[in-house]
Amino acid sequence: MKTPRLALAATALLASTALAACGSSADGAGSAGGAAGGKADVVLRLPDPGNNGFLARGKKDGSLDRALAAVHAKVAWTGSAGPFAPAAQALSADQLDVAQGSITSAVAALAQKPGFKLFAQTAPDGVGEGILVKNDSPVKSVQDLVGRKVAVSQGGTSEYLLLKALAKNGVPADKVERVYLRADQTSGVFNSGQVDAWATWNTFSTPAIANAGAHFLVNGQEVGSDNYAVWAVRNGFADRHPEVVKAFYTYLRENGEKEKADPAGYLNVFTDAGPTAVTPAEKEVAVNVSKQGTPAGAISEADIARFGTVAQFFADQKVTKQLVDVKPYLIDVDKLGGGAK
Repeated sequence: MKTPRLALAATALLASTALAACGSSADGAGSAGGAAGGKADVVLRLPDPGNNGFLARGKKDGSLDRALAAVHAKVAWTGSAGPFAPAAQALSADQLDVAQGSITSAVAALAQKPGFKLFAQTAPDGVGEGILVKNDSPVKSVQDLVGRKVAVSQGGTSEYLLLKALAKNGVPADKVERVYLRADQTSGVFNSGQVDAWATWNTFSTPAIANAGAHFLVNGQEVGSDNYAVWAVRNGFADRHPEVVKAFYTYLRENGEKEKADPAGYLNVFTDAGPTAVTPAEKEVAVNVSKQGTPAGAISEADIARFGTVAQFFADQKVTKQLVDVKPYLIDVDKLGGGAK
């Protein structure tokens, strides 16, 4: 997913009122009973998945709650899925239990005082993320970005993709102006021509390509991206409820495979009208991206090496003040006790 692909609504993500309504819990245990033997349900707080993807389907048909019921757990949806930076803060503040983001955003968050660990990964999205330009743009190559403005979100996927493209093509980073904007506020700036390019991921590239006459100058594959999607879990929750993390991971893996086999069937889960709906033009682009994606998996030694490459790149590019060691913040989900196999 950069998920499933989760629909971004950064202003709504982790809104304090929504989170306060769910309350704060040191161990994620709810007060409601109903589990076998009268055992209280563990509440797993997740960002709302929106209108697309297998988590949206799981919310609608109840399959996620049924999967978690086997380990005496249930979901509480909190706010909307969005950028990982505020999600990381919410995890550390015990306002959220699990969230998805990119390894680039995770590295930036781990450079602070993290209260989470990573337990699953999805391989980099080679075709759904990259640097967008308008179809009539004079920018025909990465070298043409010299002296121009590129919209990026600071310290995550967006800035990473731009810096990777510049490094690969021998363009000094200080020769291109980075315009720092929130991802959900960039579309209008890009469409109006106030910036010459936009480094972004599939949530935003899909409508831009389908509706706004844009295309990738280079995509993730072409810049050699190691930008995995990753799943993070709050430390206290992982420590107390490893069986719930394992069951949730199993659901991610199995249902990610189902979505990859039939991506069109996981679009417009709740509605095919309104601002959250995928339009017919966007559907073709979204389906193509999903078909080339991979389901979530456990974090392997090969993945860890690539995480380290991202951390080193961010340190070299001065995005982080020092090299971040990702290894202490990883969970081997296959070794977690309990849950489905």
